Amino acid sequence: MYTTASVFFNTLASAGVTHAFVNWGSDHSAFLEDLQRQRVENEGKTLVEIVTCPSEYVALSAAHGYALVTGKPAAVIVHVDVGTQCMAGAVHNADRGQIPVLIFAGSSPFTANGELRGSKNEFIMWIQDVPDQPAIVRQYMRYTAQIQSGKNASKVILRALQIATSEPKGPVYLWARREITDEEVDEETMSNAVLIKGWPSITMPALRSQAVDAIVSALLHAEFPLVIAGNSGRNHATIPLLAQVAETLGLGLLSNAASVVSIPSDNLYYLGNVFSGKLPHLSKADVVLVLNCDVPWVSSIDGPREGAKVFVIDHDPLKRTYSWSHVDAEMLFSADTETALTQILAVIRNPATETVLNSTSTAARLENRQTHAKELHDAWFAPLSAVEARLAADNLTLTAPFVLGALREAASGHPKTDGGRKVLWLSESCSNNTSVWKHIRPTVPGSMFMSGGTSLGWVLGASIGAHIGVQVAKKDFELLVSITGDGNFLFGAPTAAFWVARRYGTPFLMVVMNNRGWFSPKASMRGVHPEGYGTHASGERLSVGFGQSHNVDYSGIAAAAGGAWAKRVQRADELRHVLDEAVHVVIHEKRCAVVECIIESI
Repeated sequence: MYTTASVFFNTLASAGVTHAFVNWGSDHSAFLEDLQRQRVENEGKTLVEIVTCPSEYVALSAAHGYALVTGKPAAVIVHVDVGTQCMAGAVHNADRGQIPVLIFAGSSPFTANGELRGSKNEFIMWIQDVPDQPAIVRQYMRYTAQIQSGKNASKVILRALQIATSEPKGPVYLWARREITDEEVDEETMSNAVLIKGWPSITMPALRSQAVDAIVSALLHAEFPLVIAGNSGRNHATIPLLAQVAETLGLGLLSNAASVVSIPSDNLYYLGNVFSGKLPHLSKADVVLVLNCDVPWVSSIDGPREGAKVFVIDHDPLKRTYSWSHVDAEMLFSADTETALTQILAVIRNPATETVLNSTSTAARLENRQTHAKELHDAWFAPLSAVEARLAADNLTLTAPFVLGALREAASGHPKTDGGRKVLWLSESCSNNTSVWKHIRPTVPGSMFMSGGTSLGWVLGASIGAHIGVQVAKKDFELLVSITGDGNFLFGAPTAAFWVARRYGTPFLMVVMNNRGWFSPKASMRGVHPEGYGTHASGERLSVGFGQSHNVDYSGIAAAAGGAWAKRVQRADELRHVLDEAVHVVIHEKRCAVVECIIESI
């Protein structure tokens, strides 16, 4: 017997969805029945691999990590209104991180007297029957829809996936009553569930030729042109294109709160990835090209110099889902960044432009710009080693740069003995975000990710999904390292996350930067009240710190919940040995390892 649930799984599998991160409930009887039918008929296998998650937040975060690595959506299945709510801030992260993911939730039956299979038969089915279940998440979704019959369920699912994978990508939410998921369907309906042709994602437009000419002319004649690349690196093809444009025209390359590698740190024109405060060199820029950046700069404290020409290329340059967003720009473009950079390069390389580039005056100006941009890169890079060598004022306590420098070396391994390991990095470090990018210094496209949102705790579940994604996409990463803070660790449902990691064999190294609280609220307060009462108060006094005597055993939680190898480090002379041992455990023993580093307190 086939049901709408059969159509659901058939359609997902035919569309290339390989995994579903699930938390089952009473609304999923048809799904559980059909999965067992699949196992019986297919030698224990199911069409879509099921990953059971004791936390819906972990489930959606795992799907998020999976999509970052593979570029493809996974499915998340949750239980009625309560499971939808339990995805919590992971919904925000998937939205703001532009992550394609299909979320399905069952809903309470609409019949109560046995009229249809799946009719109400437990008291909870009255309590969970809310007036507008999809309203819980609608404002974060690219699309919400109700599946109302097994006969057209495949079309509803394919439409949802088509929207989720079209720019700007994002989550979609489908729901169905229990009677509908248990509705019997015939062979023809099942056969139609595998016919997926005709559902392509949207192709983003190119720039108009006049726009390309305007951008190239402005960059060519600028005194100090700057590119701010946010998340353009989500498309890896943009990275070499941008490098070629920068090399030819001598452009400074800067990122502002980028959640992916958009500019490799070894690019000689790279000037850093900044998460707070003023952007270096922006106030001197007379031409700025902004690529896929959520917030190019904070206008109350920063901006390019007066009269600067600003060009913005983005999938949604107006940021329509933000209540307020504005950039004083010469021109805004809704366009594909890879295509736009290809167009810019083509104009730069056409004979007419090359004649201008090779003229004596232009060539001299470009050479001066190239030299200046490289000098700025060297000035950014030069102090990093010295910073990594310093401890806190007491010459004992670890600092974030000290930990990160040692971690980078331990994870990457020695080029001669380890061949230089290929490492996948996930980071959720809040107040240490800038330090993480500065000291980890990723150079490979797709080798470092953040959530793209601001709901904390993401990195635990994302590490599970990213590990699965590496296997599915056959990436050649040898080690997955995740960096977080102590406060974030608690947000991420660690008992559930490390249970899932052990159950499904997704080992990773988790480094917890323990400053005994949340520094970010304190930093925000200082920004608004720099001379206020709280400026010199301790984190514990401000109720954002945990204090010295109430420290959580973070590594112990992971060990108890998921059998992780765990160590706490407080002294500099212990750190490298512990990190080396942790890397060995993850690579050779295939276990999670958690290293808790006690750093300067808030």
